[in-house]
Amino acid sequence: MTNPHADRVKAVRALATRSGRRRAGRYVVEGPQAVREAVRWAPHTVRDVYLTPEAADRYAEIVADAGAARLHLHLGDAAVLDAMSPDAQGVLAVADLPDAARPATRGEVPVGPLGADALDVVLAARPRLVAVLAQVRDPGNAGTVIRVADAAGADAVVVAGESVETTNPKVVRSTAGSLFHLPVVSGVPVADAVDALRRAGLAVLAADGTGDLDLDDLQDAATLAGASGPAAAPAAPAAPGTDDGAATDLRTPTAWLFGNEAWGLPAEDRDRADAVVRVPLRGRAESLNLGTAAAVCLYASSRAHR
Repeated sequence: MTNPHADRVKAVRALATRSGRRRAGRYVVEGPQAVREAVRWAPHTVRDVYLTPEAADRYAEIVADAGAARLHLHLGDAAVLDAMSPDAQGVLAVADLPDAARPATRGEVPVGPLGADALDVVLAARPRLVAVLAQVRDPGNAGTVIRVADAAGADAVVVAGESVETTNPKVVRSTAGSLFHLPVVSGVPVADAVDALRRAGLAVLAADGTGDLDLDDLQDAATLAGASGPAAAPAAPAAPGTDDGAATDLRTPTAWLFGNEAWGLPAEDRDRADAVVRVPLRGRAESLNLGTAAAVCLYASSRAHR
């Protein structure tokens, strides 16, 4: 491919916009790290892979994995890849939107961006740690939380309410490939997500600076209780807004609810949680950004589970 004005190039370029993605039923994955992980972990969603000849030589593993998955592989010069995306770094893939993606292998929990109808499948696998984003609008923040959730060993991420699209190119880039390591379900109203998680046996903890409970205290309690044996799962989900002990035991299956980066969680979402937990601020900082707060909370649960 040598013509940066070709129709195929224009079609890929159009995927940078929300309307272009919806018309085509596809989205773009930019850069070697993200494409490598998409091809390796979610090849059933990938339609085409584009590389410059230099990138094909440098990232031979992408070429090999794409070939093994029988994906359509295209070589284009630098002008073509740049016209498709200025952030491609010589490597780009086109993947199906969640509603159009081909199913994963039978019996497996699908990974990557998923539609709302996948939530039941994900929860049937009995996750122990889930991150829920409520009304998170900033692509960089959403991508960072997905990356943090992956690093902390979370089983899934739910992007709920009027949050940014998980297939927004900035979200995909900021996950650094983590988007394709775990299920990322979107399109679920916050109330429905919380109810489904609770029915699946997870306690729902809202992370908010107004919380009555201190995360340090929960971590200390989990450490002390761990000396006496594993946590017992609650017989039934706790009622919203109540603390029956099991709901705030970090050793039990937990979903963390994180709010908008500017105004946090509204009262109705805090009330849906089993408890509201604050991250202690010991210095003069007024608050933590969303990614940092999510990292602290998710790693607290990850450590307690471990």
